[in-house]
Amino acid sequence: MRGTVIVKSAQDVVVSLDDPDLQKWATNTIAMIAVHRGPRTFDQSDGKSVLTLEPESSHPLGQTIRIHDMLASHYRIKDDRIIQINRTMGPMKFTINVEDSTLTQDGKYLTTRYTVFYFNPQDGKLTNVESFSDTHVRIGHADLPASRRIISAENGGVAVRTLTFSNHRLL
Repeated sequence: MRGTVIVKSAQDVVVSLDDPDLQKWATNTIAMIAVHRGPRTFDQSDGKSVLTLEPESSHPLGQTIRIHDMLASHYRIKDDRIIQINRTMGPMKFTINVEDSTLTQDGKYLTTRYTVFYFNPQDGKLTNVESFSDTHVRIGHADLPASRRIISAENGGVAVRTLTFSNHRLL
């Protein structure tokens, strides 16, 4: 199915598709991409909270940094990069494992593959897993999404959804 997308900000995403359910899913998915790729300083994000570095560990995903915030966040850092993110948001607890990234022309890491594990915060049981694979295209000074594939567990099976973006234009 083909459609159009206009992203002015994470809060201003317009997707036009013929299928209303698919349009809602695509809008939410693209808005999340915009939220996570939007520029913000350290002071605007984790710098608002106290951070503590746990003693050196030999964990294969690196050392733990605790962010003393309302989400009980903690990261694992290895080779100067965030490799794992852990958070609790209301009725959802999740762990994101960053599996691959690419170095942009600006010298910044851009995640290209990650998996999200969702847990029930009360009993710790795994409730869902989603695997994300992203590709990007350089337009001007920006690395924009070219595709996103999501593999998830749904209704006792495995679902695969893919968004492919083309004809990019900067606003």
